[in-house]
Amino acid sequence: MEHPGSSGAGRSGDANRAGAHAAQVRALYEAHHRALVAFLHARLQSAADAQEVAQEVYVKLLAMGDLSHVDSPRAFLFRMASNLSLDHLRKRAVRAATPTDVPQDAWHESPVPEQHASAIQQWSVVSQALRELPAKTSRAFVMHVIEGRDFAAIAQAMKLSERMVRYHVSHAMAHCRERIEGARQP
Repeated sequence: MEHPGSSGAGRSGDANRAGAHAAQVRALYEAHHRALVAFLHARLQSAADAQEVAQEVYVKLLAMGDLSHVDSPRAFLFRMASNLSLDHLRKRAVRAATPTDVPQDAWHESPVPEQHASAIQQWSVVSQALRELPAKTSRAFVMHVIEGRDFAAIAQAMKLSERMVRYHVSHAMAHCRERIEGARQP
């Protein structure tokens, strides 16, 4: 039963678009899945990780809702896979670097107090440097460096091109590096 003022045609149009989008993602899967998994396997050196990241790519594609703005869906598919594989490799490196034999109650302890003090001082300098930058530049830096997001995800969130996101992040990094170097000088 339709409510007054609601449009059954609008809902069926949305359903048609969603169905067309799902069909487009399915066609990408059928045409490129083997090559995509092989590409990811070469990057990740793990068949299981390659399958996992490939699945994540297709889930993200389905969640996008529309690929009409994409000039080359195959290139977009492989770019997403490349970005997600980098994220996966970063997470793997963090897990590998995490010591497994440290007692549970020792995680809060700093191994070297001087390193802790230095890190706090550097963070203070970086925080101040970020406040000196334009909001977009600072936000792109935080999303990439602190949150670990890839450029494509940042571009989508900030409604910018990936090129502009890279510009903002590199500008912020240079600015922060300059401030840290200046703080080290007596």
